[in-house]
Amino acid sequence: MQLYSGAGSKWDSHAGIEAKHSSLCHSVDQPIAGLLADLKARGMLDETLVIWWRIRPHTDERKGDGRDHNPRVSPCGWHGGGVKGGTAYGATDDLGLYAVEDRLHVHDIHSTILHLLGIDHTQLIYEHKRRPERIDQNEGHPYKKLLGA
Repeated sequence: MQLYSGAGSKWDSHAGIEAKHSSLCHSVDQPIAGLLADLKARGMLDETLVIWWRIRPHTDERKGDGRDHNPRVSPCGWHGGGVKGGTAYGATDDLGLYAVEDRLHVHDIHSTILHLLGIDHTQLIYEHKRRPERIDQNEGHPYKKLLGA
């Protein structure tokens, strides 16, 4: 299941970031906390993988209070579903422009998600343009540091 907040491209703002995103973040804080608390209370969080993923913005000096997409960093929050809780992985430089510690490629992230869902990423093959393909492009590996005990 995939959940979205807002319609259209409200989160994809490139100007007035502080005002727009402060309001948007405030509107999702309680629902996110409620979802995680509800899943935990019902004993479903252990078997439900919840991932928050966002684009890491970087300042666009041409717009003053704006930003553009950062193609080098994409933070995620992972909860439940076999993920080791209470731990942060990775770090960026002081400006948040570059990953400098525990960097993962998107292929590794896809492989890790499949692993947590109980799917062998090397065996999930689909046809694309009449060729067999894998979501990790034959390059990804599950990131073991994220896996719970």
